[in-house]
Amino acid sequence: MGKGIKDRLQGGFSLLLYLGILLVVNVLATYLPLTWDLTEDKRYTLTSSTRELLDEVDEPVYVEVLLGGSFPAGFKRLQRATREMLEDFRSETPFLDYTFSDPNEGTKEQVNNLREEFVKQGMNPTNLRIKENGETTEKLIFPYAVISYGGRSVPVSLLESEMPGLPPEVILNNSISLLEYKLSSALFRLIRSDKPNIVFTRGHGELIPEQTSDLRRDLRPYYNFTYLTLDSVFRINPEVDLVIVARPRGPFSEPDKFKLDQYIMKGGKVIFLIDPLNATLDSMRLTREYIPVPYDLNLDDLLYRYGARVEPNLVLDLECSRIPLQVGVVGNNPQYDLFSWYYHPAVQAQSGHPMVKNLNRINFDFPASIDTIQTKTPVTKTILLTSSEYSRLQYPPVQIGFDILRYEPDPTKFDKGPQTLALLLEGQFSSNYENRVPQVFLDSLKARGEEFRSMSEPTAVLVVSDGDVIRNPYNPVTNEAKALGYNVYERRQYANKDFALNMIEYLLDQRGLIEARSRDVRLRLLDKVRVEEEKTFWQSLNLALPILLLLLFGFGFFFWRKRRYAS
Repeated sequence: MGKGIKDRLQGGFSLLLYLGILLVVNVLATYLPLTWDLTEDKRYTLTSSTRELLDEVDEPVYVEVLLGGSFPAGFKRLQRATREMLEDFRSETPFLDYTFSDPNEGTKEQVNNLREEFVKQGMNPTNLRIKENGETTEKLIFPYAVISYGGRSVPVSLLESEMPGLPPEVILNNSISLLEYKLSSALFRLIRSDKPNIVFTRGHGELIPEQTSDLRRDLRPYYNFTYLTLDSVFRINPEVDLVIVARPRGPFSEPDKFKLDQYIMKGGKVIFLIDPLNATLDSMRLTREYIPVPYDLNLDDLLYRYGARVEPNLVLDLECSRIPLQVGVVGNNPQYDLFSWYYHPAVQAQSGHPMVKNLNRINFDFPASIDTIQTKTPVTKTILLTSSEYSRLQYPPVQIGFDILRYEPDPTKFDKGPQTLALLLEGQFSSNYENRVPQVFLDSLKARGEEFRSMSEPTAVLVVSDGDVIRNPYNPVTNEAKALGYNVYERRQYANKDFALNMIEYLLDQRGLIEARSRDVRLRLLDKVRVEEEKTFWQSLNLALPILLLLLFGFGFFFWRKRRYAS
């Protein structure tokens, strides 16, 4: 056999071997999909809690994403990230299927009917501006995904709300960071067989049901909730998962405090929304000037034992919302202007805690500062929300009024720095009644076959120094309730509802799904000036380099063959 024929046979055999290896690798890749996430932020790796949740899915899950069609580059990134996230979900469970649809497809009548149906389901459109060929057009889109499971459906907002001062690319990046959390938590709410039980206390002047109707409307599909008068029961039922003390006005008796204390000792979780001073805007509108007085809530010792003290003061902040005040009269019509009201801080979360990360500003009404207290037992204290660095404190007796708005604020008076407004306490707490339990309480416990507990199981207590943070405006005359967090004067939606929902979800999150909310997908923006200056160079390089490499490979291969067969 000649040398040339032998070489050709060897070359053919090598080619067949390479093709066979490629075929085997492709088959294995199809049936054994393996991926390596080499990104610094692990954006393509699902959290363990999400994977465990998907492993439990045993019925078909259908996801309709309303982001079909063509979009500008920013929204294409959100569209692509959503598709990739759903692919990651599908790699964990064979029961998930998804599709992308365009709500703007169809006749005008069909599109309008579809939009009306979406709005009824709580999905509000976003007005997207598109610049093409020097012209700007507008398009209504619905950046939502609708997840269906077991005959029920839930819409999921994929786009975060706009935040003043943040560019659109940052908003989109925040939205991408939260995709896993939003999709997994919505799916969990659908497949969960039992609903957690939430109790609002009453009997101490707390918020009435109408003042929390907007929040409860969002809670109703996923939680059971009721109202409990503490002095009407011997104890708080252990089946209650969360107790909310929402803006009390009257004192808590020792028996009521003891019931809260022993509930916490058994692992119960409590949210305290406390106003230490009687300061309201309505009172000021009547008298123009007002001296707030402290409420006698009788909760100081309880909170102190758990690691927090709500100071009897007022926090003023230059970063605040605005209120209308009359500035004159034209004819018979009063004229109003909006003024910055320093007693209503517009708080921007600085903490990376999953409860508040990426939230829009939260509007507070006459908040106080919270101090952390050293505890007998190890308790983790996490500051969730603070006022801005341009803060001021006022202590009673102090007269507050609208005269403060007549002059420009003096920055030298707003020099107290950030003040804690929301504090999370986690760990094992010691009882407020340790070594001092009244005999009548011990007798009551003994009659029910229970023992006094001086140390809690691992649990959590959340303290917020504004009882109105979850209150929606309510008009008792018209029986009309406004949206929680919506400022009708500024026509701006604050993130009070998101904060309230996150508080509850975090405290009741036994699966750890909220871990995904702390995911941070870093935004690596290009230098726009440098891009413009070096655009031609990089375009030419990207065009010429592949051709040059191909030519070099061709010449190299040609000379290699020539030398090999020459020898």
